[in-house]
Amino acid sequence: MRSGRSNTPVILAAIHPASESYGEPVGNGESKSSSWRAPITASGPTGADMMRNFLLIRRDPILFLSNMQAAHGNVLQFPIPRPGVYLVSDPDAVKEVLVTNARQYSKRTIQYDSLSLVTGNGLLTADDPPWRAHRSVLQPAFHHEALSGIAEHVTQAVKVRVDEWEQLDGSTPQDVEAEMMQTSLQVVAGALFGSQWNDQARGITEATVVALDAVVARARNPLAPPLSWPTPGARKLRRSIGTLDDAVSSVLRTRKLNPGEVQSLPDVVDLLLASAVDPGALLDDQAIRDELVTMLVAGHETVGSAMTWMWFLLASNPGPADSLHAELDAVLDRRLPRLSDLESLPYTRAVVEETLRLYPPAWVITRKALADQELSGHEIPAGSLIIMSPWIVHRNTTAWDAPEQFRPERFLDGSSSARRAAYLPFGMGARLCIGRDMALLECTLILATIASRFRLQLPLGHEVIALPSVTVRPTGGLPMLVEPR
Repeated sequence: MRSGRSNTPVILAAIHPASESYGEPVGNGESKSSSWRAPITASGPTGADMMRNFLLIRRDPILFLSNMQAAHGNVLQFPIPRPGVYLVSDPDAVKEVLVTNARQYSKRTIQYDSLSLVTGNGLLTADDPPWRAHRSVLQPAFHHEALSGIAEHVTQAVKVRVDEWEQLDGSTPQDVEAEMMQTSLQVVAGALFGSQWNDQARGITEATVVALDAVVARARNPLAPPLSWPTPGARKLRRSIGTLDDAVSSVLRTRKLNPGEVQSLPDVVDLLLASAVDPGALLDDQAIRDELVTMLVAGHETVGSAMTWMWFLLASNPGPADSLHAELDAVLDRRLPRLSDLESLPYTRAVVEETLRLYPPAWVITRKALADQELSGHEIPAGSLIIMSPWIVHRNTTAWDAPEQFRPERFLDGSSSARRAAYLPFGMGARLCIGRDMALLECTLILATIASRFRLQLPLGHEVIALPSVTVRPTGGLPMLVEPR
């Protein structure tokens, strides 16, 4: 597997290859250059290094960041005049930013500001306020007692896929990425928003992908015209956002016309609508729209990406695949899995967790320092951009043995404190993804259902090229042969 061209906003906007080196550090780390340039407080590449890596930054930002970390260490500084831009890969320093001292770092970065063009000010992109208030409203929809209902939606969605694949002869490749994206969207549609979304699912999937790609393309272009200008890219983005807005409006209209049809365990729509009518409520119609679109985008894009790479890894590693099939045969004997089966499927869950280690859907996280800080002995000036890549942290050799290898068994023996600090597929701390438990449940049940009946194989000679965009996706999809077991 190799990586392909990227449209990632963070690297191309924050690490601009035209930036010049701004002198050698002197004394306490202050630069000899003029005051408008950020002080140098950590080693890193020079402007000439950035120029030499121009094509690599565009084509494969993950490899570029990995190379920089290997050359300059776990805290490095890029030659950007202002603000200071740092890549932080030390697990303890990452924990400092995301957990221990999280209030001193903001999400007001180009990464999240760009995503907010689609999601608005939902949980994914919001700072505090209003993030904390909104999370408290939504949290009950993700409590453990709601998982049984979510499991039913997963079973219904994946059974549709199983029934379709049972009609195949195994000779025609299927685009597994598209199938997993569609399946994960069906789960989100049922579990979070109700069945009203199901009829619009295919259009929503396409709109989500188009909107995210358009946002990333805009973010990497410093000369991007205003969204109101009638450029092809802007029209495409507006159409996609319009599709998402229409879907949200349809659900809200249905719920408002039938207020008595609230589930015994309220879903996200129920909770948002109930909060909106409370005295002093912070959620207006726009806030409700933003949270629903955020859940839709984050809930299906990330799970769909994880499931896609799971099939790739299993096809590329026959030993773990055989161990997985042996466990599923012993526990399920080809029947559909139930929520109660999960305790008896530890290796299946370990496959999910190891996939998230090697292919974390959110491969880059950014924060802005609100005040002067210190990370791993390096001074970080206020206003600096902090780039953290779970992809790199998950390959830290002090926390993981043979980190490039696919070894699900590493998640069967518990986690040391060092490992916990070096594992963040859902983030860390108070901003830990609200849907983490739902995503793990969903991935485990989908894997168990499909792998108990099928073995997915890569077509002979097919090269898989990873595209680091909002999530990491295979360029051109992931064609695979679906063979019955």
